Amino acid sequence: MSWIDFVAEQWLLVGLLIALVIAFVTLESKKGGKTVSYHEVSRLLNSETAILLDVRDASDYKAGHIIGAVNIPHISLVTRIDELNAHKDKQIIVADKIGQHAGYVGKTLREKGFDTVRLQGGMSEWVAQNLPVVKAGKSKSSGKNKGKKS
Repeated sequence: MSWIDFVAEQWLLVGLLIALVIAFVTLESKKGGKTVSYHEVSRLLNSETAILLDVRDASDYKAGHIIGAVNIPHISLVTRIDELNAHKDKQIIVADKIGQHAGYVGKTLREKGFDTVRLQGGMSEWVAQNLPVVKAGKSKSSGKNKGKKS
């Protein structure tokens, strides 16, 4: 019996399995907070109503991060979460490489009473959109404005 025959004969079970997987993924992603675009992140940071928490490891952070970001690697979050208590009145935007750890971090922070959202696409999306990053203590703007005088 091939898998196609199995799916055809057991379509109800297969459909139920797919529905359960979709429900699980949706529920788990909502626990970490909603995702926001890079446009919304820029607006929140510029209005100073939020801070950005970069949960990548220190080497990735030093290679390039969003200006003003706080770096607490996701593996150190539980032991360093108290560092964020000074920002409980602000929304925390969680950024990682591509979104793989932001859900877990968001869920952990929400359980501790923080208001969190996640940067959609992580730092990969931010860099792909040629938005400014700080690298090794210097400001770096990639893209169309590079080299132009104001």
